[in-house]
Amino acid sequence: MYYQKSIEETLKETHTTVEGLSSQEASHRQAKYGKNELAEKKKESPFLIFLKQFQDLLVIILIIAAIISGLSGQLESTFVIVAVIIVNAILGTVQTLKAEKSLESLKKLSIPKVKVLRDGQLCELNSNELTIGDIVQIEAGDVVSGDGRIIESASLQINESALTGEVDSVDKTIDTIHEEVIVGDQKNMAFSGSLVTNGTGRYIVTSIGMDTEIGKIASMLNEAKDRKTPLQKSLDDFSGKLSIAIMIICAIVLALNLFLAHESLLDALMIAVALAVAAIPEALSSIVTIVLSMSTQKMVKENAIIKNLNSVESLGCVSVICSDKTGTLTQNKMTPQTLYLNQKLLEINELDSHQHDHEVLLKACLLCNNAVINGDQRIGDPTELALIDLVHMHTQNNSEFTNSAIRQNELPFDSDRKLMSVSSLHHLYTKGAPDVILQRCSTILINGHKETLTERYKNEILQQNQNYANEGLRVLGFAYKDFQKDEITLDDENNLTFVGLVSLMDPPRVESADAVAKCKMAGIKPIMITGDHVVTARSIAKKIGIYEDGDLSIDGQQLNQMSDEELDEKLTHISVYARVAPEHKIRIVKAWQKRGDIVAMTGDGVNDAPALKQSDIGVAMGITGTEVSKDAANMILTDDNFSTIVKAVITGRNVYRNIKNAINYLLSGNFAGIICVFIASLLLLPTPFFPVHLLFMNLITDSLPAIAIGMEAGRNDVLKEKPRQANDSILNKTTFLQISYEGIVIAICTMCAYLTGLKGDPLTASTMAFATICLARLLHGFNCRSHQPLTKIGFFTNRSSIIAFIIGFGLLHFILFVPAMHGLFMIHTISLTQLFIIYGFALLPTIIIQARKMLTK
Repeated sequence: MYYQKSIEETLKETHTTVEGLSSQEASHRQAKYGKNELAEKKKESPFLIFLKQFQDLLVIILIIAAIISGLSGQLESTFVIVAVIIVNAILGTVQTLKAEKSLESLKKLSIPKVKVLRDGQLCELNSNELTIGDIVQIEAGDVVSGDGRIIESASLQINESALTGEVDSVDKTIDTIHEEVIVGDQKNMAFSGSLVTNGTGRYIVTSIGMDTEIGKIASMLNEAKDRKTPLQKSLDDFSGKLSIAIMIICAIVLALNLFLAHESLLDALMIAVALAVAAIPEALSSIVTIVLSMSTQKMVKENAIIKNLNSVESLGCVSVICSDKTGTLTQNKMTPQTLYLNQKLLEINELDSHQHDHEVLLKACLLCNNAVINGDQRIGDPTELALIDLVHMHTQNNSEFTNSAIRQNELPFDSDRKLMSVSSLHHLYTKGAPDVILQRCSTILINGHKETLTERYKNEILQQNQNYANEGLRVLGFAYKDFQKDEITLDDENNLTFVGLVSLMDPPRVESADAVAKCKMAGIKPIMITGDHVVTARSIAKKIGIYEDGDLSIDGQQLNQMSDEELDEKLTHISVYARVAPEHKIRIVKAWQKRGDIVAMTGDGVNDAPALKQSDIGVAMGITGTEVSKDAANMILTDDNFSTIVKAVITGRNVYRNIKNAINYLLSGNFAGIICVFIASLLLLPTPFFPVHLLFMNLITDSLPAIAIGMEAGRNDVLKEKPRQANDSILNKTTFLQISYEGIVIAICTMCAYLTGLKGDPLTASTMAFATICLARLLHGFNCRSHQPLTKIGFFTNRSSIIAFIIGFGLLHFILFVPAMHGLFMIHTISLTQLFIIYGFALLPTIIIQARKMLTK
C-alpha cells in the first residue's frame, strides 16, 4: 500500500521523478493503463432494447392473432396488428434511449481540469488524461483526480466526504504511515473525487480509473441488479391476469362457434382472433410510455432528470424520504448568524466597522482567512467564505479599514492546536475554537478598553458558546494583541486579548419547511440522515419540521448498539440520524423496506451510492453529486433541492392516477366489445363486429382518448391521499367493478343499436353496432378523465380530450359517409334516422355514468 511507503519508494515503484513524466512516456502509459475514467455498465444495444419490447404476454397473443389473421386471408388485419406492435416497440425503444442520452449530457457538462508536470513544465490537462506516475499540483478549490501519494503539503486540507462521509476536511501530511489504516486515516494520500479546501500540495498518481477507491465502489455497483418499480410489477400482474382471462373467453367463443353455430375451424378461429383483438388494449404500453415520457420532460423543467421512465410513477408510492442535510435541506452555504461582542449579543446588521471593537473583530475575520472571492469564483472553506462575506458587507465604503487590513505572516491552522494566527501592521490576530482561545487570553476587549479576563467573564463566554452549540451553530472565537516581530512562533499565541464570538450555520432552504409540511400531509415520513453532529442536525430538522416533540435523534454509534428488533421498534419515531457511515444508510433503508415501505434516498457522495442503489428511488445531486452517485440513482436533481423531490412525488401520483384512468377507459370499452361478441355468439346471431372494426376501435377510439386522459393536468389534492402500497394491483376490486359497470352500460346501448339494425340486414346491424360503440367510447373518454363529474373538473380543462374526440368523430364519419371506405371497412350505407339512433344510444352511457357520479361524489 502506497501510504505505507516513503516518497522515494513511491517514486521508484511508479518509475517517475519529482519533475514528472515526459509527454512521450505519458502517451506510452496512457496506452498501457487506459484513460482515467470510471467504466460504465455495458449498455444494451438499441436493437436489443427493441427486441425486449416484445417480451410482454399480451404482445405475444397479438402476434399469434396476426398469424391466424394472415392464414385466413385477412391481410389488412394482419398488417394493422403488426404495425401497432412495431409502433409500440419503437416508442419504447426511443424513450429508453432518450433517457440515457439525458444522463450522458449531464455527465459531459464539465470534465475537471488538472495541473500536471509534463516535461518539467506545469500544464493543464483534462482529468481523464492522467496516468500512473504523473505529478499533480493541487490547491484550494481543485477536485482531486486519480488516487496518489502526497509528496508536498503546505497547510493542505482535503474534504473526502464524497468517499468517507466525514464532513470535516482532513489535514494532509507527507509522512509515511507504518501501520495498516482505513481510507479515512490515510493522511498522506489524495483520493479521486475529493475537494481541496485549503493550502497547496503535490502528489504522485498511483491509481487511475477503476483502480481508485471510487472505482472499487463503482465496480460493485455495476454488479448490482435493478429493482422492478411498483408500476412494472402491477402491469406485469395485470397483463398476466388479463391474458389468462382473454384465452379462456376466446376458447369458450371458439367452442360455441364450432359446436353450436357449426362454423368452419378457420371462421371460428377468426371470430376468436377478433375477440382477442377486441380484448387486448394494444395501446396500453405506448400510452404508459407516452404519459411517462411527457412527465419526465415536465420534470426536467422542474429540475429533475429521470433515468428510468417507470421511476416517475414509483415516486407516487414513496412513503419514506431519507434526505441528506447539507445542500438538500440547507443552502450549502455557511452564513453568520449572531455575534457575541462587548459581553453582549449583537445581530449581524448591528456591526459598525468604524467602532474600534467591531473593527478589530472584522479584521480578525478577514485576515485569519485563506478563502478567496473573486467575482463569481468562491474558493475555500465555507466557514471562511462566510466570514469574508461578513466583512465585505460592513466595510465596502470604509477605505481606512481596507488600507490597514494588510496580511503579513501566517501560522497555519492545524487540528492539534485548533488555532490560526496572522500578523498585520503591529498586530497579531488569532482565530480558533472558543475554549482554546480563552486558554490563551489574559485580557478582554470591552468598549475599546482591555480589561483583565476574570473567571466571571470566562464563564459568561463559555456559557454563550454552549448556548450556540445547543442551537446547532458553529462557533469561532477571535483574539488579538500588539505584535512587532517578523515571524510568528507557537509561543506568540499566548497573552492574547479576547475580542468576541461569531456563530455560523448552513441555514435551511426557504422552501424546505413547506416541502416537509407537504410530505407529512401526503403521509410521507421525512427523515434526515447526515454526517453532521446530532445537535446541529436536530436543530435544522426542528426548524424545518422534520423533528417534532416526541421524535428521536440518534448517531451512528447508538445505531450500532441497536439490535434489528430494537431498531424496528423505534424506527417510526427516529427522525434524525447523525454521524452515520455508508453501512448505516443501507441498514436504515432496509429496515423501512422490511416494513413494506417504498423508500426514496438522497445522496451526493460515493459513500451514498450503495444506499441509493438499495433504495426504491435513489436521488442524486446534480450539482454536488459524484458520477458514481448519479450512476447509482434513479433520479438526479439539477438544483440539489429537497422541494424538487416533493414536486416529483406530486407528479408521480398524478401520473399513476392518469395511467389508472386510461386503463379504466381502455378496459371498460374493450369489455363492452367482448360482451357484444359473446352475447351474439350465445344467441347464434351474426357477428356484430368484423376484425377491421375492432382494429379501428383500438387504434382510434382507444388510443386518442386514452392518451388525452394521460395528459390530464396534475392536481395537488393527490398530496391529501396516503401513499399506495407497492403491491396494490391496478385492477383491484373497486376498479374491476367500475370497469364492469361502465362496460355493461356501453354494451347494452351498443346491442340495442345492433338489434335495431338487425331488423334490416346483418351488415346494417354490424354498421350500427360499430358506429355506436365507437362514438360511445369516444364520449366515454370524458367520463374517465376523473372520478369526479365533469361539472366539477370542467369540460374544457383538458383540450387534448376535446381534440381526441373531434379527430375520432371525424374519422368515424369519414368511414360512414365516404362510399370508397365502405368496402374496406365492411360498412353499409345508413339513413339519417339510423344516424340519430346511433347518436342517441352512444350518448346514453355518458349521461348515465355522469348522473351516477353527480349523485355519489
